[in-house]
Amino acid sequence: MGLTQRLGAGLEQLTESERDLQSRFFWSQQRPDGGFCGRTEASDLYYTAFALRGLAVLGDEDRSRAELAAGYLRQQMLGRASVIDLISLVLAGRLLETWMAETVFGDGDWPHSVVAVLEQLRRPDGGYAKSADGHASSTYQTFLTAIAYELLELPLPEAERAANFLLGQQREDGGFVEIGVMRRSGTNPTAAAIGGLRILEPSRITSQLQSRTADYLVGNFTDEGGLRANTQIPIADLLSTYTGLQTLQDVGAGGCVDPQAVLGYLRTLQQPTGGFSAACWDNAVDVEYSFYGIASLGLLNGWESLEAKNG
Repeated sequence: MGLTQRLGAGLEQLTESERDLQSRFFWSQQRPDGGFCGRTEASDLYYTAFALRGLAVLGDEDRSRAELAAGYLRQQMLGRASVIDLISLVLAGRLLETWMAETVFGDGDWPHSVVAVLEQLRRPDGGYAKSADGHASSTYQTFLTAIAYELLELPLPEAERAANFLLGQQREDGGFVEIGVMRRSGTNPTAAAIGGLRILEPSRITSQLQSRTADYLVGNFTDEGGLRANTQIPIADLLSTYTGLQTLQDVGAGGCVDPQAVLGYLRTLQQPTGGFSAACWDNAVDVEYSFYGIASLGLLNGWESLEAKNG
C-alpha cells in the first residue's frame, strides 16, 4: 500500500472542498448491491476496484459503505470471474481489509484458488498471457500478476524468469512493448514493465535502464501538457499521463516534468461535478479515469518542484 499512502499524502494538499467533490463523485457510482459501475448502470468488479482505490487515496473510508462494498465482493467470489476481474477482486478486497481492519474473505484457501487460475496463464518465456487461450506473454498481465502475488503475500514462482521477460520487452527507443512481436514502444507497457521489475527484482532497474526509460517517456509529452500512449498518437490521454508520471518518478526523473503544464492539462479534463474524462475527445466520466486524474494530482503535489513553485 506504499503507493496509496504516497498519493494520499499528495492529495492532502488539495482543499477540503476539492477532496469532498471527488469523493462524492466516486460514492455516487456505488450501486445498491455495493459494487461500483463504469459507464453502464451495472456493478462491475474492475470499476469497483478503481473506485475503492480513488476513495482510499482521498482518505474517505466510510465504514457503512465499505461494508456494503465488502458484501458485493463476497458475492463475486461465488461466480466465475475473468482473470482481470479476479485480480480486481484481490485488489479491492485487500483495500477494504485495510479500511475495516477485518477479513473480507473468510475462506482461508481463496488465495491459493486465485494462484491456480493465474498459473494457467504462465508461458514458457516466464511471462503471463492475458487469457488461458492466449499464446503470447503480456507485459501488462505479467505486471498485474506480480501485483496479485504481492497482495496475496505470496512469492511469484520463478520471479527471475518473469523479470527477464519484462526486460526483454524493451526496444531501442528505451520504451517497452506489450507483446513480444511488437516493435513500437508504448507509455503504458513501459510503466507496466518498470512497475513489474520494481516488485520482482528492483536491482535489475539499473541507472542505464532508468535513463533510457526516462528519455522515452519524456518524448511522449505533448503540447497539451500530458503524455500520449505512443509516438504515433498526436494527443495525450489521462491513463498515459498517470502511468508516465508515476514511472518518471519511480526512475528518479521527476525533474524532467513541468508540473504546471501537467496541472493545466489535468484541469481541462476535470469536471465541475467531480470526476475526470479520459482525454479531450471524451464527453463522459467514469471511476477509472477519475482515479487516474486524482492520482496524477497526488503525484504532482508530492513533488518538491511543485511545492517550490507554489511557494
